[in-house]
Amino acid sequence: LVSVTERTREIGLRKALGATHKAIMSQFIVEAILLCVIGGCIGVVLGTSILYLLASLQDWPFAMPFSAIIGSITFSAMVGLFFGIWPARKAAKLDPAISLRYE
Repeated sequence: LVSVTERTREIGLRKALGATHKAIMSQFIVEAILLCVIGGCIGVVLGTSILYLLASLQDWPFAMPFSAIIGSITFSAMVGLFFGIWPARKAAKLDPAISLRYE
């Protein structure tokens, strides 16, 4: 939602130049999913590194199931989709004339 508020003029300009509701919604949803997937990948790398470190310090066997990695990244993408829809809809509904005057 902060992204929409900060980029109100950009959204207004894109709409004034002919961007459709679908194009604007797609942009915000893709950005939200991408940010969440990047965060999920960083979390997987950090979590796996900490798990490896703890396993090596305690002489435990190290095991990170591939399904856990895929599940974590998929969950991150779903969170991005879910929480990206509302700001995307708000951005798509902005009136171009009002958006261009927004300071």
